[in-house]
Amino acid sequence: MKNTGVSICMAVYNGNKYIEGQLISILNQLHEEDEIIIVNDFSRDNTIEIIEGFQDPRIKIFHNEKNKGHVKSFEKAISLSTNELIFLSDQDDIWMPGKITFFKKYFEEQKVQLISSSFICFDNDYNINSDDKYKLYNSDSTKYYENIFRIFKGNIPYFGCAMGFRREFLEVILPFPDYVEAHDLWIGMAANIVKSNLHIEENSILHRIHDANATPLQRPFFKKIKSRIIFIKSYLELRKRNKYFDIFKT
Repeated sequence: MKNTGVSICMAVYNGNKYIEGQLISILNQLHEEDEIIIVNDFSRDNTIEIIEGFQDPRIKIFHNEKNKGHVKSFEKAISLSTNELIFLSDQDDIWMPGKITFFKKYFEEQKVQLISSSFICFDNDYNINSDDKYKLYNSDSTKYYENIFRIFKGNIPYFGCAMGFRREFLEVILPFPDYVEAHDLWIGMAANIVKSNLHIEENSILHRIHDANATPLQRPFFKKIKSRIIFIKSYLELRKRNKYFDIFKT
């Protein structure tokens, strides 16, 4: 596993305030065979100019002809990746040093498809929030149905920016259905359905919270109902897909 290349998949949209620091934190961990697949979701600022300024051949930029949203942009980035291990990245976080190294270690030790880590949040004033709600526990990794129920309740910290998965897992998770609003919850549910899931307690990133990505404390009732319908449709679809992939059966 030590020589396995990694693909970092990122969707960007008007991210000029933060993209430089994020890329620096990632590039410092990459080898020559690694890649960063960036899908530009029709940015209107100078995000792409900043990225191109790195002049790093490991960075590969693709453009949407119109704004398609983060779910479809991440789907495109994942589909364009080429390496064995795939990581998702937001445009405005900071990766912890050694993130890729310890993820590889866990992938080498355990034949799981998905690894999700804990993380720490911070704001634009660099105030740190290490609340337990951002913590995943290793002992919960195989509590598959409990984890799925926590997705339903909305109280499990499955964030794409703190996930890594194997290429063969794409056979289950791609394509993302058009109704999916949170690709990371879709991926987390898939890993629990196929019973190939690992929680690691190490913090892998500093996840930035700002006005553009803060979640409202109270969602309107109709949005809660919609999310429950999406959950049911997602669960049934992933159960159906899992029937065709014996590789994931234990």
